[in-house]
Amino acid sequence: MSFIQRRIVIFSTFFFAIVLIGLLQSWNVALGIFNLCLISATMALGVNIQLGYAGIFNAGVMGFAALGGLAAVLISYPPVPETISLGGAGILLSAIIIAIATLASIFVSRSYLSKLYKRTTIFAFILISLFLINIYGSPAVEKIESFEPAASGFLGGFGLPIIFSWVVGGVFAGIVAFVIGKITLGLRSDYLAIATLGIAEVIIYILKNEDWLTRGVKNVNGLPRPVPYEIRLQESTWFIDFCERYNFPIVESSSILVKLCYCSLFLAVVTILFVMSEIALKSPWGRMMRAIRDNEISARAMGKNVKARHLEIFILGSAIIGLAGAMLTTLEGQFTPTTYQPLRFTFTVWVMVIIGGTGNNYGSIIGGFIVWLLWVEAEPIGLYLVELITSPLNETNPLRIQLLTNAAHMRYIMMGLLLLLVLRFSPKGIFPEGK
Repeated sequence: MSFIQRRIVIFSTFFFAIVLIGLLQSWNVALGIFNLCLISATMALGVNIQLGYAGIFNAGVMGFAALGGLAAVLISYPPVPETISLGGAGILLSAIIIAIATLASIFVSRSYLSKLYKRTTIFAFILISLFLINIYGSPAVEKIESFEPAASGFLGGFGLPIIFSWVVGGVFAGIVAFVIGKITLGLRSDYLAIATLGIAEVIIYILKNEDWLTRGVKNVNGLPRPVPYEIRLQESTWFIDFCERYNFPIVESSSILVKLCYCSLFLAVVTILFVMSEIALKSPWGRMMRAIRDNEISARAMGKNVKARHLEIFILGSAIIGLAGAMLTTLEGQFTPTTYQPLRFTFTVWVMVIIGGTGNNYGSIIGGFIVWLLWVEAEPIGLYLVELITSPLNETNPLRIQLLTNAAHMRYIMMGLLLLLVLRFSPKGIFPEGK
């Protein structure tokens, strides 16, 4: 079987599974899973650019995804005039102080002064900025968070279409990746993983606790959509006529149409990113990145700036992850900082890339599809298998009750089995690099 035929067979099998879920469960469930698979594939493409192209081990995936979710809030949520009037000036002044201190520190660090003088001056800038922020920013934050905390308690956003946040989410993640990369990319791979994981925890900790910015653990609900609302479709004459003509249930059909609209948007993003990633991978730039990954010493000997190229690709991959985070928040319609668990879900994304095939964009997409499909469907499949195996036992049998109670944990067993099977029979992934 050729590699093209193998791709066709594996992707066809996945889509057959989605159709089967639609027929056996519901099309709402099938399309919901497929939308999340597309977002997972986007995130896997970003991680694959870092690992597959340059060998960068980024364990802070969820931190960059959370920044994408933050962008969705800041771009789409309407501003809260009351909190802006209470503390907006203090927050703006604090932001100006941080910007001035940052620019001044950069200027000093690039000057020809001695190292001791540079460090002393930068440390003084930090102390002065913290002192001023405590004077002007802290009272403003208290006023903002005390205004109707159950319903508001934050500044809100710009009230723009949420689709813009997908680009802004990528920009946010790229800017933070630039700062992190300048500090950490000189570290060895294992230290880099620890550093990026720690930074992701810091980002999520800030999002959980800065209520004036994100409402913290109270979450931001009711984000606007880039697609129609079900209730409006159910009240539309054309939609009612369409459902009556083909004898479709109106409520279920409206939900399916909304999911199809999301699917078209996400599919367009994945297609564009995939095409651009393939072009980059097969270009001279892509060959250079793989040469750096395979032998940094030889690349340096050829005059390549390894650290600059690593920073470049770290920013690109993180920006795509931020884009995926904004897409996920858009789909959910709410921003929930507590759901971003760096260690748990970063591992899941890494499994997607490893199973699909590191360095292969087709592999990243199919890895995202398969892993998320299994993650969602493992629980009902596990429950069905446990019921089938324990059917000879009495309903009050303690073993049967215990197995049925813990059937939800089958997803971890199935994920482990999938990873072991792929690594055993296809160590380089379903689609190995270059195939």
